[in-house]
Amino acid sequence: MNIFYALAAVIAVALLGYLCVALLKPEWFE
Repeated sequence: MNIFYALAAVIAVALLGYLCVALLKPEWFE
């Protein structure tokens, strides 16, 4: 069961990082 929590944590961190980059550096996605 711990692997699912670890996977969820990795996905959450990745999404948070993506959102931060998208908000701070929107020109990177043009």
